[in-house]
Amino acid sequence: MHVLVMASQKGGSGKTTLSGHLAVEAERAGVGPVALIDTDPQGSLAQWWNARAASSPYFAKSGPLELGEALAHLKSAGIKFAVIDTPPAITGSISQVVAHADLVVVPTRPSPHDLRAVGATVDIAERHGKPLIFVVNAATARARITGEAAVALSQHGTVAPVTVHHRVDFAASMVDGRTVGEVVPKSQSTKEISDLWLYIQDRLSRLKADSAFLPDVKAQHLAVSPLSSLSNGNAFEDSSAEPALDDAGLAMGGLQNDLPNSAPAPSAPNVYGPGGLERRSGMDRRDGQAPAGFGSNGLAQADRRKLPFGRRHTDRVF
Repeated sequence: MHVLVMASQKGGSGKTTLSGHLAVEAERAGVGPVALIDTDPQGSLAQWWNARAASSPYFAKSGPLELGEALAHLKSAGIKFAVIDTPPAITGSISQVVAHADLVVVPTRPSPHDLRAVGATVDIAERHGKPLIFVVNAATARARITGEAAVALSQHGTVAPVTVHHRVDFAASMVDGRTVGEVVPKSQSTKEISDLWLYIQDRLSRLKADSAFLPDVKAQHLAVSPLSSLSNGNAFEDSSAEPALDDAGLAMGGLQNDLPNSAPAPSAPNVYGPGGLERRSGMDRRDGQAPAGFGSNGLAQADRRKLPFGRRHTDRVF
């Protein structure tokens, strides 16, 4: 049995929505039987499943302490794939769930608050030795911050080459226990979920060396280069291409070193808008230096790249 854990200490990142959608997509792809497990005391996933008319995927409610026993029972019952939703902010509970994962998926909205919050989740996955991928979720189409967030996340792990954009049909489809693929199967939202599932399915099959779990159809359009992915709003898959952060923590410079015979990479984006330096404080304008973004504190670039999001304040130089 393959176990996928959706984890993020930031509330509102979209874990529950993606859990339901990926479980249904996995069932449609023929890897089932599939089970959803809700470990969040709020029970949002349970409420969605109770409103669902379809009999699949199966559902189980379990606390973190009983999760191992629940997974063993599901495996003996013939379940092939399990998706586990976790509560936000409760570090101990998330850690207990992540311990059972074959792959951890961290949905992250492209915002400074979400980016600062990923450090703790990365620490938990590393502590248990679990592979992790980021999914840029609820992104605004053609917004520059989406690409910037993907670049920043790539410093800390693999970013899925599929961006899930913010659309009303995701929430609307879940009102009566369905998914966007069941309500509007020809929509762009449905395609994004399908592509994301293909990527996750392929990655799980390779992680566990399970050829039977390989997708029947290989999505060739997911095998994209870093710069081409970034240009169309998607993140890049291979975290080995590590662009250096600039003073705003978001630079794209340095990517050309990983791409042979490629054109020079674009210069670092100005995250302060078209106003540039004029939109900063008077002191910053006089100094002519951009204030550090995403909570950095002026540390040297090489030092900042080694620190997880949300932790740089502990090394502040006074």
